[in-house]
Amino acid sequence: MFYNLSDKELEALKIIRNSIVHQGRIPSVRELMIGLGYKSPRSSAVILNSLEEKEILRKKSDGTYQIVDFEIPEYFGSRAQTVKIPLIGSVACGMPIFADENIEAEVSISIEMIKSGYKYFLLKAEGDSMNEAGINNGDLLLIRQQPDANNGDRVLALIDDEATVKEYNKNGGMVILKPKSTNKLHQPIILTSNFRIQGIVEEVISL
Repeated sequence: MFYNLSDKELEALKIIRNSIVHQGRIPSVRELMIGLGYKSPRSSAVILNSLEEKEILRKKSDGTYQIVDFEIPEYFGSRAQTVKIPLIGSVACGMPIFADENIEAEVSISIEMIKSGYKYFLLKAEGDSMNEAGINNGDLLLIRQQPDANNGDRVLALIDDEATVKEYNKNGGMVILKPKSTNKLHQPIILTSNFRIQGIVEEVISL
């Protein structure tokens, strides 16, 4: 389906898409107002109403909006094929890995690499503990945030406030995080439940 969208409507959809990726929700009228550079929330409300009339957005019973089909490419044409994903730097002990203080930059990633309904961030790989799994020092890892994993997934785990990327394997009440490396100094980490999964490595981007 083709949508005849104004430049401001396209800009609003980019802001909406970024908010869904980063916050897991559509921005409020005031947040959209700020993003569009308007001085009045009425102006952004008019944009939302127009997108609703064009059946791109749908208003829910609580007054908030939902996007009808997040992945229709005609929304954006050739002007918006990417979404900005935060690049996470070093992680201080005790600080959540995706805290604002850890964000070094934002990187534009193709929207085709992003699944609707999930939050994402990028992390720069360090070391050689996963080089046999296609992850080398300096690679960018596209991480899909989620608290669980399946056996064989490459996970980002937080152990004793330190982040590590390993292959996830669960057997009964035991979890083994396995390195996949040509360097035999790297050994498996054996755990019960004293760690947190931060996300799954969805893509490896070699620079």
